[in-house]
Amino acid sequence: MVRLAAMDAAEAARLLKGVRDATLSGRPSRVGPRADIEESWQRMLRGGVDPDRGRRAVLLPLDELERRRHASPLREVLPVLRDGLVSIAEAAHHIMVVADTEGKLLWREGKATVLRKGDSHGFVLGADWNEDVVGTNGIGTPLVSRRPVQVHSAEHFVSAHHNWTCAGAPVTDPRDGRLIGVIDISGPLSTMHPATLSLVTSVARLAEAELRNRHFATLDRLRGVAAPLLARLAGRAVAVDVNGWPAAVTGMPSTGRLPLPKSIGHGRLWLPSLGMCTLEPLPGGWLVRVDEERPAATPARVVLDLSRPRRPSVTVSGDAGSWVQELSPRHAELLYVLALHRDGRSAAQLAQDIFEDGTRTGTVRAEMSRLRRHLAPVLAHRPYRFVEDVEVELVRPEQPAELLPHSTAPAVRRAHRDPS
Repeated sequence: MVRLAAMDAAEAARLLKGVRDATLSGRPSRVGPRADIEESWQRMLRGGVDPDRGRRAVLLPLDELERRRHASPLREVLPVLRDGLVSIAEAAHHIMVVADTEGKLLWREGKATVLRKGDSHGFVLGADWNEDVVGTNGIGTPLVSRRPVQVHSAEHFVSAHHNWTCAGAPVTDPRDGRLIGVIDISGPLSTMHPATLSLVTSVARLAEAELRNRHFATLDRLRGVAAPLLARLAGRAVAVDVNGWPAAVTGMPSTGRLPLPKSIGHGRLWLPSLGMCTLEPLPGGWLVRVDEERPAATPARVVLDLSRPRRPSVTVSGDAGSWVQELSPRHAELLYVLALHRDGRSAAQLAQDIFEDGTRTGTVRAEMSRLRRHLAPVLAHRPYRFVEDVEVELVRPEQPAELLPHSTAPAVRRAHRDPS
């Protein structure tokens, strides 16, 4: 594995060029690429990305760029990103860029001279920096790996970017667990610093903390509205925000996040953890009243949809209706393994399947506990499994390598190699 911290920029660039050339030609090399880079290069080779030129997609029209900016949760934390990164980026002759989950550049800031250099590399507003467009890079690669990544010189798959360095970190919205974009510092190879990735990662965490604080403030406002209403109600009820987080509860223990369908309205709705409920709108959320007179519905079918690499989901359906929940990468991995093993898996077996370490049972039990809070009607334990009378359909992507491509779980890696 290449270690760059102890090398100067020119020495590191020469070494990485040799590693890349050996990889592309299939020759053995004295050292290999770092794990994140090697995984990305293999995706590029499978996808047929041109290592000499790559390609450039059409820029977003201005009205679409503005629409995405307005819709992006990253808009809320731009002051945090600017305070943490812009002055340092400018001092290092780098630029800061912010991209959405599709790799489209929504914002960029830096000195005019560096921005002009960025123009020549395609760092322009509305550009597409997905891996399948421009190869391994500090925006598209973190979107796939879900981890902070620095791409230095010839670690870029496309040779046109070898005089450039990028460090990008994904940002997750703590309100719903969704990936919402990537922040990146990029600039000329000569100004690369080993601490850049740590800086970008720290600022990404600060942005997430700001979103979390805003979320707590929203819940406090909702609690002030909902508490008097709940005090007058008999039976079980909970007030939740639009993402399902509880602000106040009556008639039952406090719940964790209540997964809600994307499109909901006033009326009756079946929820996996509560059964049939009646929903009423509140300012900034919903009043959920549990229907005590109707017995809980029994789900009949589960569809685990892994066909979209970045948006795995599970759909639970039965006589009372259906419910869809987007999954975190870890929960998608666990449900994938359980879909393969209908007879069930112990905590130790799941730990081996996910972490290649059968001793990490505590982590597995904690994650399965979170899953069962939302999927209790269809998930059993001792061993962990889908219940016997539920039909389970697993929807895979067309390309085996696109099955949870960010995953390092041995069970998923085996599917990448042998889709049967």
